[in-house]
Amino acid sequence: MELLPFHVSPESSRDSWRSSSNSTRGSGAVPFFVIQGLSSLGDKQMILFVVLLLGYIIILGGNSTIIFVTLTDPKLNSPMYFFLSNLSFVDMVYTTTTIPKMLSSFLSDVTTISVPGCFLQMFFFIHLGVTARGILTIMAFDRYVAICNPLRYTSVITRRVQLVLIAGAWSFSTFCTLLAMIMALRQPYCGPNVVRHAWCDSASVRQLACADTSVDNFVSLASALVGLLSTGVLILTSYVLIGVSMSRMGVAQRLKAFRTCAAHLTVVTISYSSASFVYISYRVGNLSSEVRIIVAVAYAVLTPFLDPIIYSLRNKELRDSISRTLTRFRSAAVSTTKDIDIVS
Repeated sequence: MELLPFHVSPESSRDSWRSSSNSTRGSGAVPFFVIQGLSSLGDKQMILFVVLLLGYIIILGGNSTIIFVTLTDPKLNSPMYFFLSNLSFVDMVYTTTTIPKMLSSFLSDVTTISVPGCFLQMFFFIHLGVTARGILTIMAFDRYVAICNPLRYTSVITRRVQLVLIAGAWSFSTFCTLLAMIMALRQPYCGPNVVRHAWCDSASVRQLACADTSVDNFVSLASALVGLLSTGVLILTSYVLIGVSMSRMGVAQRLKAFRTCAAHLTVVTISYSSASFVYISYRVGNLSSEVRIIVAVAYAVLTPFLDPIIYSLRNKELRDSISRTLTRFRSAAVSTTKDIDIVS
Protein backbone atom coordinates (compact mmCIF):
# COMPACT_ATOMS: atom_id res chain seq x y z
CA MET A 1 0.00 0.00 0.00
CA GLU A 2 1.06 3.58 -0.51
CA LEU A 3 3.07 5.30 2.21
CA LEU A 4 4.46 8.56 0.90
CA PRO A 5 5.45 9.75 -2.58
CA PHE A 6 8.97 9.93 -3.91
CA HIS A 7 10.36 13.45 -4.18
CA VAL A 8 10.35 13.74 -7.95
CA SER A 9 9.75 17.05 -9.67
CA PRO A 10 7.48 17.34 -12.71
CA GLU A 11 10.43 18.76 -14.62
CA SER A 12 12.57 15.65 -14.14
CA SER A 13 9.67 13.42 -15.17
CA ARG A 14 9.07 15.59 -18.22
CA ASP A 15 12.70 15.32 -19.26
CA SER A 16 12.65 11.54 -19.03
CA TRP A 17 9.45 11.08 -20.97
CA ARG A 18 10.13 8.93 -23.99
CA SER A 19 6.68 8.52 -25.51
CA SER A 20 6.49 9.33 -29.19
CA SER A 21 2.98 10.76 -29.00
CA ASN A 22 1.26 13.34 -26.83
CA SER A 23 4.65 14.70 -25.85
CA THR A 24 3.43 17.98 -24.37
CA ARG A 25 0.98 18.88 -21.64
CA GLY A 26 -2.45 19.69 -22.92
CA SER A 27 -2.14 17.61 -26.12
CA GLY A 28 -4.62 14.96 -24.98
CA ALA A 29 -4.74 11.95 -22.72
CA VAL A 30 -1.68 9.69 -22.72
CA PRO A 31 -2.33 6.30 -24.38
CA PHE A 32 -0.10 4.40 -21.93
CA PHE A 33 2.39 4.79 -19.12
CA VAL A 34 6.09 3.94 -19.20
CA ILE A 35 7.38 2.16 -16.08
CA GLN A 36 10.87 3.45 -15.39
CA GLY A 37 11.79 0.69 -12.94
CA LEU A 38 15.50 0.12 -12.50
CA SER A 39 16.58 0.57 -16.12
CA SER A 40 19.45 2.83 -15.05
CA LEU A 41 21.26 -0.09 -13.37
CA GLY A 42 22.27 -1.62 -16.70
CA ASP A 43 23.77 -5.13 -16.47
CA LYS A 44 23.12 -5.27 -12.71
CA GLN A 45 19.44 -5.72 -13.53
CA MET A 46 20.04 -9.41 -14.26
CA ILE A 47 21.17 -9.99 -10.68
CA LEU A 48 17.95 -8.46 -9.42
CA PHE A 49 16.02 -10.48 -12.02
CA VAL A 50 17.42 -13.78 -10.70
CA VAL A 51 16.87 -12.80 -7.05
CA LEU A 52 13.32 -11.61 -7.70
CA LEU A 53 12.46 -14.68 -9.78
CA LEU A 54 13.71 -17.07 -7.10
CA GLY A 55 11.86 -15.10 -4.43
CA TYR A 56 8.63 -15.21 -6.48
CA ILE A 57 8.94 -18.98 -6.98
CA ILE A 58 9.38 -19.44 -3.22
CA ILE A 59 6.40 -17.15 -2.51
CA LEU A 60 4.15 -19.14 -4.86
CA GLY A 61 5.45 -22.52 -3.73
CA GLY A 62 5.45 -21.82 0.01
CA ASN A 63 2.04 -20.17 0.16
CA SER A 64 0.49 -22.75 -2.20
CA THR A 65 1.77 -25.50 0.10
CA ILE A 66 0.18 -23.86 3.13
CA ILE A 67 -3.16 -23.47 1.33
CA PHE A 68 -3.06 -27.08 0.12
CA VAL A 69 -2.26 -28.68 3.48
CA THR A 70 -4.79 -26.56 5.38
CA LEU A 71 -7.50 -27.60 2.91
CA THR A 72 -6.62 -31.30 2.75
CA ASP A 73 -5.37 -32.17 6.25
CA PRO A 74 -8.28 -32.69 8.69
CA LYS A 75 -5.91 -32.08 11.60
CA LEU A 76 -5.55 -28.45 10.49
CA ASN A 77 -9.21 -27.52 10.84
CA SER A 78 -8.85 -24.84 13.51
CA PRO A 79 -9.73 -21.18 12.77
CA MET A 80 -6.05 -20.20 12.95
CA TYR A 81 -5.26 -22.29 9.85
CA PHE A 82 -8.33 -20.98 8.04
CA PHE A 83 -7.08 -17.43 8.56
CA LEU A 84 -3.53 -18.48 7.61
CA SER A 85 -4.69 -20.00 4.32
CA ASN A 86 -6.54 -16.76 3.49
CA LEU A 87 -3.40 -14.75 4.28
CA SER A 88 -1.35 -17.04 2.01
CA PHE A 89 -3.84 -16.55 -0.82
CA VAL A 90 -3.70 -12.76 -0.43
CA ASP A 91 0.11 -12.83 -0.35
CA MET A 92 0.22 -14.80 -3.61
CA VAL A 93 -2.16 -12.48 -5.48
CA TYR A 94 -0.55 -9.39 -3.92
CA THR A 95 2.89 -10.25 -5.30
CA THR A 96 1.44 -11.42 -8.63
CA THR A 97 0.06 -7.94 -9.28
CA THR A 98 3.60 -6.53 -9.53
CA ILE A 99 6.37 -9.14 -9.78
CA PRO A 100 5.61 -10.63 -13.24
CA LYS A 101 5.55 -7.14 -14.76
CA MET A 102 8.79 -6.25 -12.97
CA LEU A 103 10.45 -9.43 -14.23
CA SER A 104 9.45 -8.63 -17.80
CA SER A 105 10.82 -5.11 -17.40
CA PHE A 106 14.30 -6.53 -16.72
CA LEU A 107 14.22 -8.21 -20.14
CA SER A 108 13.08 -5.22 -22.22
CA ASP A 109 14.40 -1.75 -22.88
CA VAL A 110 11.07 0.03 -22.33
CA THR A 111 8.21 -1.30 -20.21
CA THR A 112 4.78 0.09 -20.98
CA ILE A 113 1.39 -0.51 -19.41
CA SER A 114 -2.01 0.64 -20.60
CA VAL A 115 -3.80 3.30 -18.58
CA PRO A 116 -6.60 0.91 -17.45
CA GLY A 117 -3.99 -1.77 -16.68
CA CYS A 118 -2.00 0.73 -14.62
CA PHE A 119 -4.98 1.66 -12.47
CA LEU A 120 -6.02 -1.97 -12.06
CA GLN A 121 -2.52 -2.83 -10.87
CA MET A 122 -2.57 0.16 -8.52
CA PHE A 123 -5.96 -0.79 -7.07
CA PHE A 124 -5.17 -4.44 -6.42
CA PHE A 125 -1.73 -3.69 -4.99
CA ILE A 126 -3.11 -1.25 -2.42
CA HIS A 127 -6.31 -3.22 -1.80
CA LEU A 128 -4.50 -6.52 -1.16
CA GLY A 129 -1.88 -4.81 1.01
CA VAL A 130 -4.59 -3.49 3.31
CA THR A 131 -6.43 -6.83 3.20
CA ALA A 132 -3.31 -8.64 4.40
CA ARG A 133 -3.08 -6.29 7.39
CA GLY A 134 -6.77 -6.83 8.06
CA ILE A 135 -6.21 -10.59 8.18
CA LEU A 136 -3.21 -10.12 10.48
CA THR A 137 -5.54 -8.13 12.75
CA ILE A 138 -8.09 -10.96 12.70
CA MET A 139 -5.36 -13.45 13.57
CA ALA A 140 -4.33 -11.25 16.52
CA PHE A 141 -7.95 -11.30 17.74
CA ASP A 142 -8.02 -15.07 17.28
CA ARG A 143 -4.90 -15.44 19.43
CA TYR A 144 -6.40 -13.11 22.03
CA VAL A 145 -9.52 -15.25 22.38
CA ALA A 146 -7.51 -18.50 22.39
CA ILE A 147 -5.19 -17.31 25.18
CA CYS A 148 -7.40 -15.00 27.27
CA ASN A 149 -10.72 -16.87 26.91
CA PRO A 150 -9.81 -20.47 26.03
CA LEU A 151 -13.03 -21.96 27.41
CA ARG A 152 -15.15 -19.76 25.16
CA TYR A 153 -12.93 -20.08 22.07
CA THR A 154 -15.06 -22.59 20.14
CA SER A 155 -18.27 -20.71 20.91
CA VAL A 156 -16.80 -17.31 19.93
CA ILE A 157 -14.75 -18.19 16.83
CA THR A 158 -17.42 -20.17 15.00
CA ARG A 159 -17.35 -20.87 11.28
CA ARG A 160 -19.86 -18.10 10.67
CA VAL A 161 -17.73 -15.64 12.65
CA GLN A 162 -14.64 -16.66 10.68
CA LEU A 163 -16.37 -15.91 7.38
CA VAL A 164 -17.72 -12.60 8.69
CA LEU A 165 -14.24 -11.55 9.87
CA ILE A 166 -12.65 -12.40 6.51
CA ALA A 167 -15.41 -10.55 4.66
CA GLY A 168 -14.82 -7.63 7.00
CA ALA A 169 -11.10 -7.56 6.12
CA TRP A 170 -11.90 -7.39 2.41
CA SER A 171 -14.60 -4.76 2.95
CA PHE A 172 -12.31 -2.65 5.12
CA SER A 173 -9.60 -2.68 2.45
CA THR A 174 -12.16 -1.65 -0.17
CA PHE A 175 -13.22 1.25 2.04
CA CYS A 176 -9.59 2.36 2.43
CA THR A 177 -8.84 2.10 -1.29
CA LEU A 178 -11.89 2.98 -3.33
CA LEU A 179 -12.23 6.74 -2.76
CA ALA A 180 -8.57 7.53 -3.47
CA MET A 181 -8.71 5.30 -6.57
CA ILE A 182 -11.83 7.00 -7.94
CA MET A 183 -10.21 10.41 -7.45
CA ALA A 184 -7.06 9.24 -9.24
CA LEU A 185 -9.12 7.91 -12.18
CA ARG A 186 -10.91 11.23 -12.57
CA GLN A 187 -7.65 13.17 -12.98
CA PRO A 188 -6.48 14.10 -16.51
CA TYR A 189 -3.14 12.60 -17.62
CA CYS A 190 -1.79 14.40 -20.67
CA GLY A 191 1.96 13.93 -20.24
CA PRO A 192 4.62 13.22 -19.16
CA ASN A 193 3.83 9.53 -18.85
CA VAL A 194 6.93 8.03 -17.16
CA VAL A 195 6.09 6.41 -13.81
CA ARG A 196 9.23 6.67 -11.70
CA HIS A 197 8.67 3.46 -9.84
CA ALA A 198 8.82 -0.31 -10.40
CA TRP A 199 5.01 -0.50 -10.77
CA CYS A 200 2.03 1.86 -10.93
CA ASP A 201 2.52 3.29 -7.48
CA SER A 202 -0.34 5.71 -6.75
CA ALA A 203 1.88 8.55 -5.54
CA SER A 204 4.16 8.27 -8.58
CA VAL A 205 1.21 8.20 -11.00
CA ARG A 206 -0.50 11.09 -9.22
CA GLN A 207 2.54 13.29 -9.90
CA LEU A 208 1.79 12.90 -13.64
CA ALA A 209 -1.70 14.39 -13.43
CA CYS A 210 -2.32 17.62 -15.36
CA ALA A 211 -4.37 19.18 -12.56
CA ASP A 212 -4.12 20.11 -8.90
CA THR A 213 -3.75 16.95 -6.76
CA SER A 214 -3.58 18.49 -3.29
CA VAL A 215 -6.96 17.02 -2.29
CA ASP A 216 -5.97 13.66 -3.81
CA ASN A 217 -2.75 13.70 -1.79
CA PHE A 218 -4.65 14.35 1.43
CA VAL A 219 -7.27 11.64 0.78
CA SER A 220 -4.63 9.11 -0.24
CA LEU A 221 -2.48 9.81 2.82
CA ALA A 222 -5.52 9.70 5.12
CA SER A 223 -6.61 6.36 3.63
CA ALA A 224 -3.11 4.92 4.06
CA LEU A 225 -2.96 6.08 7.67
CA VAL A 226 -6.38 4.59 8.41
CA GLY A 227 -5.30 1.28 6.88
CA LEU A 228 -1.99 1.18 8.73
CA LEU A 229 -2.77 2.78 12.07
CA SER A 230 -6.18 1.22 12.74
CA THR A 231 -4.92 -2.31 12.12
CA GLY A 232 -1.69 -1.59 13.99
CA VAL A 233 -3.54 -0.24 17.02
CA LEU A 234 -5.92 -3.22 17.11
CA ILE A 235 -3.03 -5.69 16.86
CA LEU A 236 -1.10 -3.85 19.57
CA THR A 237 -4.18 -3.80 21.81
CA SER A 238 -4.65 -7.55 21.35
CA TYR A 239 -1.07 -8.25 22.35
CA VAL A 240 -1.22 -5.91 25.33
CA LEU A 241 -4.24 -7.84 26.60
CA ILE A 242 -2.47 -11.13 25.84
CA GLY A 243 0.58 -9.90 27.76
CA VAL A 244 -1.57 -8.98 30.77
CA SER A 245 -3.20 -12.40 30.70
CA MET A 246 0.16 -14.18 30.37
CA SER A 247 1.53 -12.31 33.39
CA ARG A 248 -1.03 -14.13 35.54
CA MET A 249 -0.07 -17.58 34.23
CA GLY A 250 2.48 -20.07 35.44
CA VAL A 251 5.76 -20.51 33.61
CA ALA A 252 4.64 -23.58 31.64
CA GLN A 253 1.37 -21.94 30.55
CA ARG A 254 3.22 -18.75 29.69
CA LEU A 255 5.66 -20.58 27.41
CA LYS A 256 2.81 -22.44 25.71
CA ALA A 257 0.91 -19.19 25.15
CA PHE A 258 4.02 -17.53 23.74
CA ARG A 259 4.60 -20.40 21.30
CA THR A 260 0.97 -20.08 20.21
CA CYS A 261 1.40 -16.49 19.01
CA ALA A 262 5.16 -16.40 18.25
CA ALA A 263 4.83 -16.89 14.48
CA HIS A 264 2.10 -14.28 14.11
CA LEU A 265 3.96 -11.79 16.28
CA THR A 266 7.11 -12.29 14.19
CA VAL A 267 5.22 -11.69 10.93
CA VAL A 268 3.52 -8.57 12.31
CA THR A 269 6.84 -7.18 13.56
CA ILE A 270 8.52 -7.70 10.18
CA SER A 271 5.54 -6.27 8.25
CA TYR A 272 5.23 -3.04 10.21
CA SER A 273 8.98 -2.60 10.67
CA SER A 274 9.56 -2.85 6.91
CA ALA A 275 6.73 -0.37 6.29
CA SER A 276 8.36 2.05 8.74
CA PHE A 277 11.71 1.58 6.99
CA VAL A 278 10.13 2.46 3.62
CA TYR A 279 8.55 5.55 5.18
CA ILE A 280 11.96 6.65 6.49
CA SER A 281 13.69 5.97 3.17
CA TYR A 282 11.19 8.23 1.39
CA ARG A 283 12.09 11.08 3.73
CA VAL A 284 15.89 10.75 3.39
CA GLY A 285 16.82 13.35 0.83
CA ASN A 286 20.22 12.01 -0.24
CA LEU A 287 18.97 8.58 -1.38
CA SER A 288 18.71 8.04 -5.12
CA SER A 289 15.42 7.06 -6.73
CA GLU A 290 16.92 3.65 -7.59
CA VAL A 291 17.65 2.93 -3.92
CA ARG A 292 14.14 3.96 -2.94
CA ILE A 293 12.65 1.71 -5.62
CA ILE A 294 14.76 -1.23 -4.39
CA VAL A 295 13.60 -0.57 -0.82
CA ALA A 296 9.97 -0.44 -1.99
CA VAL A 297 10.36 -3.70 -3.92
CA ALA A 298 11.95 -5.39 -0.90
CA TYR A 299 9.07 -4.15 1.27
CA ALA A 300 6.47 -5.53 -1.16
CA VAL A 301 8.17 -8.93 -1.40
CA LEU A 302 9.60 -9.47 2.08
CA THR A 303 6.51 -10.38 4.12
CA PRO A 304 4.89 -12.69 1.50
CA PHE A 305 8.30 -14.37 1.15
CA LEU A 306 8.84 -14.86 4.88
CA ASP A 307 5.27 -15.75 5.91
CA PRO A 308 5.33 -19.44 4.88
CA ILE A 309 8.90 -19.85 6.18
CA ILE A 310 8.12 -18.36 9.59
CA TYR A 311 4.87 -20.28 10.07
CA SER A 312 6.50 -23.54 8.95
CA LEU A 313 9.45 -23.11 11.32
CA ARG A 314 7.40 -21.91 14.28
CA ASN A 315 4.42 -24.26 14.00
CA LYS A 316 4.96 -27.97 14.66
CA GLU A 317 1.46 -28.97 13.48
CA LEU A 318 2.05 -27.27 10.14
CA ARG A 319 5.50 -28.85 9.76
CA ASP A 320 4.10 -32.28 10.51
CA SER A 321 1.27 -31.76 8.03
CA ILE A 322 3.70 -30.73 5.29
CA SER A 323 5.84 -33.80 6.05
CA ARG A 324 2.79 -36.09 5.84
CA THR A 325 1.78 -34.49 2.54
CA LEU A 326 5.26 -34.93 1.06
CA THR A 327 5.31 -38.55 2.25
CA ARG A 328 1.98 -39.22 0.51
CA PHE A 329 3.30 -37.67 -2.71
CA ARG A 330 6.48 -39.77 -2.54
CA SER A 331 4.47 -42.94 -1.92
CA ALA A 332 2.17 -42.12 -4.84
CA ALA A 333 5.18 -41.44 -7.10
CA VAL A 334 6.83 -44.74 -6.13
CA SER A 335 3.58 -46.64 -6.73
CA THR A 336 3.17 -45.02 -10.14
CA THR A 337 6.76 -45.89 -11.07
CA LYS A 338 6.24 -49.54 -10.06
CA ASP A 339 3.02 -49.74 -12.09
CA ILE A 340 4.80 -48.36 -15.16
CA ASP A 341 7.64 -50.89 -14.73
CA ILE A 342 5.12 -53.77 -14.47
CA VAL A 343 3.29 -52.63 -17.60
CA SER A 344 6.61 -52.27 -19.45
